[in-house]
Amino acid sequence: MNDVPAAYVEFGRTLAVTEQTMTAVLRDHLAQRDVEPATWYALKLVALGSPHVARNSLTRDLESSRGLDTDSTHALLARLLADGLIVGNDVVDLTEEGTTLFNSLQDYVLRATADLLDQFDLSEIETTVRTLTAITRRTREQAESAA
Repeated sequence: MNDVPAAYVEFGRTLAVTEQTMTAVLRDHLAQRDVEPATWYALKLVALGSPHVARNSLTRDLESSRGLDTDSTHALLARLLADGLIVGNDVVDLTEEGTTLFNSLQDYVLRATADLLDQFDLSEIETTVRTLTAITRRTREQAESAA
């Protein structure tokens, strides 16, 4: 393993530290709006899958995210329903209030993201996004072919 590039050795650790740091910043940023990260994530999944997100697909995506399990996912979806942010049983959509909150939060988060990323060369950010997208795609393909 001596011929493995140093960047390969540092990749996982660097990615993990970056994710932890960015998650902490997002958590603090959302707290200023009195919003839990899980709420933001759920609204984002529904908005991006709109119109009509299958509840079982939404539940599976939420349960596989960090910090949520089956019980907390069901509690989150019940709260979003009770708060009038989502509607539906088998198929979930954002309500008008949910759409308004999502759009407001998206603008709020994107402003903070732009403030951070504007400090870096755009072509480097684009390369990073392409690389991480390719890594994700290939990892999923390998996992599917191994199954």
